[in-house]
Amino acid sequence: MARERILVVDDEEDILELVSYNLDKDGYRVQCVATGEDALKAARAEPPDLILLDLMLPGVDGLEVCRLLKNDSRTASVAIVMLTAKGEEADIVAGLELGADDYVTKPFSPRVLLARVKAVLRRRSAEPVGEDDAVRVGDLFIHPGRHEVLAGGEAVELTATEFRILHCLARRPGWVFTRYQIVDQAQGPDAMVTDRSVDVHIVSLRRKLGAFGRHIETVRGIGYRLKEPS
Repeated sequence: MARERILVVDDEEDILELVSYNLDKDGYRVQCVATGEDALKAARAEPPDLILLDLMLPGVDGLEVCRLLKNDSRTASVAIVMLTAKGEEADIVAGLELGADDYVTKPFSPRVLLARVKAVLRRRSAEPVGEDDAVRVGDLFIHPGRHEVLAGGEAVELTATEFRILHCLARRPGWVFTRYQIVDQAQGPDAMVTDRSVDVHIVSLRRKLGAFGRHIETVRGIGYRLKEPS
């Protein structure tokens, strides 16, 4: 049974009760606070394994809490899942670029929330993948040193930019990357990548990867992710 510690931050009492009940039932240790200030104090006093962080908080809002925690060496490695209202795409993008790991849109089902929490904790517990390490995601194999991509055992010819984008997504399967994060990873001496050109490269990648291309998922208003193998 899971015994990771989760800090839940939300100013709505019914949300705190719903989330804490379901997390506790699933075996997690739960602490609840209602303000950004209390979230910072609790996280710094005893860093949790994961923070469920509402963005719309009184006083210090969720984005500022995320920024401060990610810039603090004591809490920089803590996983953060944002709780957001519908229509807050700009805030979601900002949170992901500050270092948040994922987001869940309100209203949400407890099952979806638990699945997201488990997925983030599972990814965080895995060994980090180095820039030059070979990566395997299901039937997809990527070897940076050889600039080699195999999909179902078949070689796939990619441009240098396409290769860097695919490697970026594959190093963290399931993670949502904003277009700006992909641009940062995909820039190279051979080409200038912009947030608009990312979409064009993704279309080309999907086409070249054939049946595997469907695993590159569009997250509307945010960016892209490579689906985790089932």
